Amino acid sequence: MGFHKLLIANRGEIALRILRTAHRLGYATVAVYSSADAGSPHVSAADEAVCIGGPLPAQSYLDIHAILEAARRTGADAVHPGYGFLAENAGFAQACRDAGLVFIGPSPEAIRAMADKAGAKRLMAQAGVPCIPGYQGDDQSPGRLRQEAEGIDWPVMVKATAGGGGRGMRLVRTAEAFDGLLRSAQSEALHAFGDATVILERAIEAPRHVEIQVFADRQGNAVHLGERDCSVQRRHQKLVEEAPSPAVDAALRERMGAAAVAAAKAIAYEGAGTLEFLLDREGRFWFMEMNTRLQVEHPVTEALTGLDLVEWQLRVAAGEALPLRQDEIRFQGHAIEVRLCAEDAAQGFLPQSGTLAAWQPPQGLRVEHALAPGAVIPPYYDSMIAKLVAHGRTRDEARRRLARGLRELVALGVTTNQAFLARCLLHPAFARGEATTAFIGEHEQELTASTPAERSRARALAAWLLVAGPAWPAGTLAPALPIGLRFDLDGETVAAEVVRTRATTFEVRIGADVHALECTGLRPDGAQLVLDGIAQRLAFVRDGRELRFHVAGAQPHHVRDRSLEPLVRGTASNGDGRVRASMNGRVVAVLVEPGQNVTAGQAVLTLEAMKMEHVHSAASAGIVKAVHARAGDQVQAGRVVVELEAPAAAS
Repeated sequence: MGFHKLLIANRGEIALRILRTAHRLGYATVAVYSSADAGSPHVSAADEAVCIGGPLPAQSYLDIHAILEAARRTGADAVHPGYGFLAENAGFAQACRDAGLVFIGPSPEAIRAMADKAGAKRLMAQAGVPCIPGYQGDDQSPGRLRQEAEGIDWPVMVKATAGGGGRGMRLVRTAEAFDGLLRSAQSEALHAFGDATVILERAIEAPRHVEIQVFADRQGNAVHLGERDCSVQRRHQKLVEEAPSPAVDAALRERMGAAAVAAAKAIAYEGAGTLEFLLDREGRFWFMEMNTRLQVEHPVTEALTGLDLVEWQLRVAAGEALPLRQDEIRFQGHAIEVRLCAEDAAQGFLPQSGTLAAWQPPQGLRVEHALAPGAVIPPYYDSMIAKLVAHGRTRDEARRRLARGLRELVALGVTTNQAFLARCLLHPAFARGEATTAFIGEHEQELTASTPAERSRARALAAWLLVAGPAWPAGTLAPALPIGLRFDLDGETVAAEVVRTRATTFEVRIGADVHALECTGLRPDGAQLVLDGIAQRLAFVRDGRELRFHVAGAQPHHVRDRSLEPLVRGTASNGDGRVRASMNGRVVAVLVEPGQNVTAGQAVLTLEAMKMEHVHSAASAGIVKAVHARAGDQVQAGRVVVELEAPAAAS
């Protein structure tokens, strides 16, 4: 079945990615967008665009009726779901079919078969694909689930049967922790997917996460395009993906590829799909799930094969046979992708939102993004804002090129995981190809924390920028007399003194630390300088008393100048009985009420931001004095949501 106008039912970088291929193949295109995305590049890149609702996904990108109405109004006769949102929603695929639209993806029947993880495991076992032992039964009572978990033996993995992306998934190591983690997984699954059903699996300790890309057409042909290693994860969500896997040789690739192709044929699959496996140190692999869509990490496979997977999707959906046979597919070199996310790795990967003040992607890499200076990163969607992909003749070449690209990347205004990703690539365990799914957990401190020397240098740079910045572009770098400063650097209050020793040289004094600095080049958004004998470049943006800067290879910094503010002494500590929202987000559940006694560490409220749930707890025991939020409210970071008072004060 042919089509001529394609509607992309998604947003951001994946919408732009699909638009590029669709335009190259001559298709007319339609974008849809929420009110929060009115200025997004994917809106202007399409031939036509339709606003489909409010900022929340349920009001827009998850609204099947609104998307189908946009297709009807614009005359679109095909829909590409991208990934995330409705991409693996069998009801959406069925609604497209019923409306006479070509759905760029598998049939509703295939999506339905693989969307239920319990049913999928049964199908895969019948097809001869190795599966992890566990429980996939219909009885979801807490007692039955606990009984089955004890029969599997600890540790056990609790997994939502619907959806993906690590949501509704919990690792349970002891019987005592099971009930609480089960409730947490079910709650997150219910809010994310509308289905609290879970399965239980034996937890495979420190495995590799290896997936096989498959493609199939309606003529019955199916091939695999090799594997991707996606072991570097946080909260069961991928951050670094590479191909080929350092742990897979030709013989294992052939066995895993054959299993993946058999799985696709078993369900009469059509289009792009991915079989995800856990791989242990002995080379044994087990089926986890099948993603019935294009993957975030598909550029890694494209770099290795030279193929355009979106083009293959469109050709298969139009009724064409697969362009290549299995023996015609070639793999060249090595490719690695990292996901740039708006999150604070040093604060438990807490999602961030805000306005991107500066954005400059590196040269020489494939960078998938929908960003520009001034772009708003809203709290309603996934935290991933860009992908960087490097290809090289060898793994080390690809790794070095990608690490260099991360050093050159400028992203200021919203905290990202940029420095964390660079540390991952340069870590000896990753460099040796030894990273498993336990990699971040085993090395989190060294991957997320800066050294005392790095923090000291950052303080010196912040002080110098505060002195030098306001004079630009007039040309006077700093007054001749010493200047005393007080500022917040990434939440830490710093007192400093800057002394100009010559026309372009300075001394920065912070406590016992003294730093020598020479400015060798200056422009409105950056500088070249020598700090303590080491030449380096930095980029910065300043808005009044707010300053953000980035030194190549280091985490960007946020500075607020407080030099002209009165010094306040004796301010209250954070232990003031107030529970504050840790980020911008939506209140999912309020777990306490006024007058209720709570214990230290007890959960009082659950907040959802960027598709993840975050439980907020009481810092100390007390009585709930007031609750300032309701389920469904949108709250800003720092807002007081629950107030507690000590039992003695209450009485």
